[in-house]
Amino acid sequence: MPSSITMSAGKLNVPDQPIIPFIEGDGTGPDIWRASVRVMDGAVQKAYAGKRKMHWQEVLAGEKAFNKTGNWLPDETLAAFRQHLVGIKGPLTTPVGGGIRSLNVALRQMLDLYVCLRPVRWFKGVPSPVKRPQDCDMTIFRENTEDIYAGIEMAAGTPEAQKLLDFLAKEFPKDFKKIRFGTKEAGAAFTSACEAATGHKGADADSDLAVGLGIKPVSRLGTERLVGAAIEYALREKRKSVALVHKGNIMKFTEGAFKDWGYDLARKHFRAHIVTERESWILGNKDANPALTAEANAQMIDPGYSMMTPDQQKKIIAEIETVLKLAPTHGGGKWKQMLLIKDSIADITLQQVLTRPKDFDVIACMNLNGDYLSDALAAQIGGIGIAPGANINYITGHAIFEATHGTAPKYANLDQVNPGSVILSGEMMLRYMGWTEAADLIIKGMDGAISAKTVTYDFERLMKAEGDTGVTKVKCSEFADAVIKHMG
Repeated sequence: MPSSITMSAGKLNVPDQPIIPFIEGDGTGPDIWRASVRVMDGAVQKAYAGKRKMHWQEVLAGEKAFNKTGNWLPDETLAAFRQHLVGIKGPLTTPVGGGIRSLNVALRQMLDLYVCLRPVRWFKGVPSPVKRPQDCDMTIFRENTEDIYAGIEMAAGTPEAQKLLDFLAKEFPKDFKKIRFGTKEAGAAFTSACEAATGHKGADADSDLAVGLGIKPVSRLGTERLVGAAIEYALREKRKSVALVHKGNIMKFTEGAFKDWGYDLARKHFRAHIVTERESWILGNKDANPALTAEANAQMIDPGYSMMTPDQQKKIIAEIETVLKLAPTHGGGKWKQMLLIKDSIADITLQQVLTRPKDFDVIACMNLNGDYLSDALAAQIGGIGIAPGANINYITGHAIFEATHGTAPKYANLDQVNPGSVILSGEMMLRYMGWTEAADLIIKGMDGAISAKTVTYDFERLMKAEGDTGVTKVKCSEFADAVIKHMG
């Protein structure tokens, strides 16, 4: 009998015939859903010979929901995802005008799906703009519910924005001064300076005062559950490192706090299994020279040690002495077998995932940084059209797997587009459910179809542009056939 997936004692309980809610999506959504569901069902049938089967329950969101119910995101849809825990969706149109800013963001926030999970891997044969796309094998844990994506914004020129400006001016005058054109005097001075410099009358002073405002919340609990999930994943999958990506050198009390809280969590809850990058330097120096003094070690890990104040030096020495107490469990090279926890500034990371991709494995980051990184990495392995994604709450078990690209309405109902993003999101869903045999078959099928150069128009065009021969362009539905065929 079909039944719901449940969660108990921190473990997902998946029946042999689970009910899986799905949203087919807008634009090209119906095309890619029809192809993808055949691949998922084919993999399950082949892996389990009828002993397991997914029972699909369509729920509505987006244009189809609005046309049928007058509601972009019906309550029944949320109720179905809440009840059955695990679901999947195609791309959705964001409503124009007021109300919900993004249906995708709304689903994440309403179900508290705090992890946006984005694995990035290259399939042999997929055209790429980089020389060694095979070196790009990363998994991004993007915090989904905080940062500027919390949506706390005041439009320029509104009473709400003015109220916040007035509050800042009264309660935080030093910070208010950092808002360059937050007062009429500042706007008038700027306008006068422009007129003097150019000879042209500036814009109306009042219109120049329009200031949009946003609030960036970052919490310790939100950080800890995201970083904890990333570390647990890395340990379970035997990955080498977790990098905390942040812009804490500028935003010290939000992004910097994310980094510090992440390190604190790793040391407190995963001490026996992890080593931080600085700890690895200290332990490595001591392993190489057992007679090394704490002061000499300090000079090696901090080249500016000799120029520090006595208090700063004392703090570094205390850090080294604390780390060396780990010698029984981490010393003698034992740390080399442990999960490495490190951090990286966001702008440098965007360079190094191109120039040194092997240095990154699992990445944990805040919302906006994760948005940039996941799409940049998708470009390295063939584009967002083949990039899967998931939004997960590892505490309650709720998860929605999704296409990461847009709706591409001009290609709707043409049976042309690449269904790879939804197919691979389905693979992620099966793996999350513990149906690894079926998930492995989807990877095998994708590998086989692409290696055989049986691809949709997007890859076919790029392959031919690179001088590749023997490429067969197929329809969306035919690509699904090819994937099923190559499962074996």
